[in-house]
Amino acid sequence: MYLIVGLGNPEPEYSMTRHNMGFDVINKIAEKYDIIVQKKGFKSLYGIGVIENEKVILCKPQTYMNLSGEAIFEISNFYKIKPENIIVIYDDIDLPEAQVKIRKKGGAGTHNGMKSVVHYLQTQNFPRVRIGTGMPENKGELIEYVIKRMNFMEYKKYLPGIEKGKLAIEEILKSNIDLAMNKIN
Repeated sequence: MYLIVGLGNPEPEYSMTRHNMGFDVINKIAEKYDIIVQKKGFKSLYGIGVIENEKVILCKPQTYMNLSGEAIFEISNFYKIKPENIIVIYDDIDLPEAQVKIRKKGGAGTHNGMKSVVHYLQTQNFPRVRIGTGMPENKGELIEYVIKRMNFMEYKKYLPGIEKGKLAIEEILKSNIDLAMNKIN
């Protein structure tokens, strides 16, 4: 069983923001595989289904970004999911807009949501799918840049990255993470 977690802030207030790219990928996957992500528990909205013959839990923590690790810890602990089967999808300012990168493991960087996940799981050894948002021109406006709601024309630039994030998850489940990295990165 895999736990696939998209990081973000509770919708609808934060929909169409750069910080919710993880939620957007989860929504895209849920739509394709008819997985309803509406069960409430573990400080999350989640749904259970099958993708590429693998049983999965799609999860959107409702703790707000900076406490995402709490929700992931609770649900992974309850379902006894090992860290290597927890895939976290999140926005990354260090990647160009809509670029997607898969990593097997690694540090949290400057991302507070990922810092929380690493803290609660007590490991960096879990796969992640990073969706690039680019960096604001003025780094002092970073918080506003990631949480400000975009208009549709701005948001449209990220749709290819959201789609590629969905494909990355499918490829990880279908093949394995190494092949997925070769194909997607």
